Amino acid sequence: MERIKRFQIRGVPGWVTRVIIEDRTVDYWAPEKATNYLLVAHDGHNVFDGHTSTHKNKTWEMAQSAIRVSEDLGITPPLIIAVFHSGTKKEPWGRALDLSPQDIFQSGIEVTPSTKVKIPLEKLNGNAYLDLIADQIIPAISAEFNFQANPVNTAMIGSSMGGLATLNGVARRPDLYRTALAFSPHWSIGGKPLVESLINALPKPGNHKIWMSRGTKGLDREYKPFQDLADELMLKNGYHLHRDFESKVYERTGHNEKAWAKYLPTALKLWLSK
Repeated sequence: MERIKRFQIRGVPGWVTRVIIEDRTVDYWAPEKATNYLLVAHDGHNVFDGHTSTHKNKTWEMAQSAIRVSEDLGITPPLIIAVFHSGTKKEPWGRALDLSPQDIFQSGIEVTPSTKVKIPLEKLNGNAYLDLIADQIIPAISAEFNFQANPVNTAMIGSSMGGLATLNGVARRPDLYRTALAFSPHWSIGGKPLVESLINALPKPGNHKIWMSRGTKGLDREYKPFQDLADELMLKNGYHLHRDFESKVYERTGHNEKAWAKYLPTALKLWLSK
């Protein structure tokens, strides 16, 4: 693990640390007191640092929200690990290659022709990406704080393609993540077959919590029929709304970090509440 830099963000005690693990950039922050909670986030460039965010200075404000919610619940905030995607100018589709549910697409699910995301299926990297997080990134950073990840208190979070990767991450490693917080999952890239495959791949209800949400503006307008199907399948599979499953619709919100940051606290409460 190569340390790149440390920086501070407004309203958050301590430091955010940036490292390289197996050529992957990762930011992480830990509360001053030892914690029992771990939150793993996709699109790490948008989590803490306004200089690396897609829209300048528009981040998820994830640490700030986690601190406020934890204070309300009387617990210590989580350790937050924010993993960057591999998209670059040379590999503009690196994000899609990392975050796509690899097994589902390579099993024959077609990419919707109208989508702007061009995915060469033979180059999909979703399995290796998720394995890197579980088997190397989490252990390496946990060792910095003598932290032992407890699945009961471990969640994954992401938006859009990261929302798909979040659901897929919990489906692939239900032993590690007990909660999926999936904002605006990009269902339209695979349509109904993607919804059916990914929802049915989730662990059986009983030990896990699943959050999904969408807005009604911009790209999120496309998601309604697919999210409605996802909700139907979740209930059919035995999840209980408002108990271990939430599906939220946020009117007049779009597909961006500002919107997701606004209702992030509600999702965190689902995860962190007993």
